[in-house]
Amino acid sequence: MSERVGIGVVGAGSIGIRGALDHLVLEDVQDLVRLAAVCDPAPGRAEAAAEKYGVAKHYLTEDELFADPDVHAVIICSPIGMHYEQGLKAIAAGKHIHFNKTMTVTSDQAGDLIEKAKAKGVHLVASPGQMLRPTNQKIREIIQSGGLGKLSWAVAGAAFGSYHEQEGVRTGDTPLTNINPSWYWRKPGGGPLYDMTVYALHSLTGVLGAAKRVTAFSGVGIKEREFKGEMYPCDADDNTVILADFGDNVFAFIHGTFAGMVSEFGQPSYFGEKGTITGTKLNGEQIDYPGRAEGLSPLQVTPHVSGKYAAHGKLGEHHVYEDTMQLVRWVRDGKPSIVTADHARHVIEIIEAGYKAAETGQAQDLKTTFTLPDDLTSAT
Repeated sequence: MSERVGIGVVGAGSIGIRGALDHLVLEDVQDLVRLAAVCDPAPGRAEAAAEKYGVAKHYLTEDELFADPDVHAVIICSPIGMHYEQGLKAIAAGKHIHFNKTMTVTSDQAGDLIEKAKAKGVHLVASPGQMLRPTNQKIREIIQSGGLGKLSWAVAGAAFGSYHEQEGVRTGDTPLTNINPSWYWRKPGGGPLYDMTVYALHSLTGVLGAAKRVTAFSGVGIKEREFKGEMYPCDADDNTVILADFGDNVFAFIHGTFAGMVSEFGQPSYFGEKGTITGTKLNGEQIDYPGRAEGLSPLQVTPHVSGKYAAHGKLGEHHVYEDTMQLVRWVRDGKPSIVTADHARHVIEIIEAGYKAAETGQAQDLKTTFTLPDDLTSAT
């Protein structure tokens, strides 16, 4: 399509604001997109978002937004447990979809959306697009070319901490600053694996390929959390450790815990007979990437965050915006993104199988897989 892509933002919460609205209102993308609509069930929130960001229309429900003919594509920024049902509705309405992480709660749900989208001719992009990072592309190249020799093992993960309780969009008393984070602590879709470890899992599998099987231990460590003086029950597992088998005796330790990290956020460490990659350093030396000499971080040099789009690198959650623009490019130019729903489904299966292994005490064989182009640089 040659016209601007009309974007509908589903959920004006933390990610809807910081990852979508803050970015898509900037002048540098107005030739490509326009904010056609926003919806949120919290009274007054969608209206407040529309007024602040100049969004054309606002709704209380996603059904109204999906019925809007001016909405060509949607970015789903709602709690993870709602993504599947909202995805089904969006596909039925013929809307292209960007799913903020994590795409769904189960791999079967993800597979169903993938098949229905294909039948409808709808494009799906599923965050997080970790393999858009030039350092991850270089790490993949180093390992595949034998730069570390025989690979032994890797470690990846993240910890919850109290990050969500302290976000600025939650500490005020207006519709756009009083956003309750308690869903992060509840099933379905809550917990650090779906919310935070998912970044490292996309990096890990993007570099090593699909995992073959997993085993795990998991449980709820913190039974209650406090927000604005009120206590909230927590039933989503917040203390999970997974061992994954990638074949050829290459293993990985993966964690989603309420405290403690042993690798950089989103960036696994890899250990081989000839060297080590820790985060984005090879044997202690920073891996080079475009923009490094100008002082940019690897996160600031993805296709729609660098160059003429550099202003986005100064805003929060610019990876969410980048993945949205991957969908916009696909819709406008017909160029598929490497941020695929197939990759997201495999990561979801690792998480899901980890929980099942912990529950049953039995290692779980994985069924899904995905492919990435041999040359990620030209693909992005």
